Amino acid sequence: MNRALAVHLIVVAVLAAGIFLLPVYHATNLARIMVLAVFAMGYNLAFGYTGLLSLGHAMFFAAGMYAAGLGMTLQGWSAGLALLSGPIAGAALALAAGALALRTAGVSFMIVTLMLAQAGYLTILYYTPITRGEEGFVLAQSLRRIGEFDLSADLNRGLFALGLFAAGLFLSLALVKARFGRIMVAMRENEERSRMLGYNPFTVKLTVMGISGAYAGAAGAAYALLFGSVGASFGAIAFSILPLLWVLLGGAGTTLGPLLGAGLMFYLTDIASSYTSAHQFVVGAALLVLVLFAPRGILGALRERGLKWLP
Repeated sequence: MNRALAVHLIVVAVLAAGIFLLPVYHATNLARIMVLAVFAMGYNLAFGYTGLLSLGHAMFFAAGMYAAGLGMTLQGWSAGLALLSGPIAGAALALAAGALALRTAGVSFMIVTLMLAQAGYLTILYYTPITRGEEGFVLAQSLRRIGEFDLSADLNRGLFALGLFAAGLFLSLALVKARFGRIMVAMRENEERSRMLGYNPFTVKLTVMGISGAYAGAAGAAYALLFGSVGASFGAIAFSILPLLWVLLGGAGTTLGPLLGAGLMFYLTDIASSYTSAHQFVVGAALLVLVLFAPRGILGALRERGLKWLP
């Protein structure tokens, strides 16, 4: 645990140095990656540690984003209250969705979460007069302040993203190292044996869904305030696939996998798009190579080949 904690502290320190030392373009990208990594962390708790293959996590991200954005524009909420509403909205929707979807398992669970996500996306479009639909809306810079702390400023944006990421990372580390974390892994590996040991799979999985939704909602609210953008595309099915790909790339069931996967895919897409319009093909080819040669992701492969202590 001490070795794992030291590695996590070093990662946070390197990210902090990047905020101060990198050019503005890359520092902004780093802030975006850290927020998206929080989204992926929540997904990793559900999929990587508990075995819940969800295709509906975009609706939890969108719930946090719209709770914050609409609360500020329609209800006059402060930025602090809007940020707090994000994880609450994400967790509440995740618990409601989980109460329905967890009555199924396997492929059926995946399909139900996909259908719920599509219903959420269509709801955003149906209420276009309020949500602005596909067009979305922009949060005024004057709204994106916590006291004197301007979240739209480059340095402040990076520092806030770092704080959110660090909180999510260490909470995730503490959770997977705790007794409940071992129960999560037991559910993933052998649900029936876990049931025989006295654990209720529905209760455990619903709890994990709530925690995962809170992560996604917090990331959605933070994204809205840090980058001033709220739109229906963040609730689309395609956006639900991204955290799955980030987790698979970085390493499912590893605490640092979501950050590594989100960062690599972000820059792979960014670099490929500067050379060709078929950048999705490049990303797909890279993922195909990964699945063939490192099916457990980068950090998962490293853990198998010697770094057994990686959480």
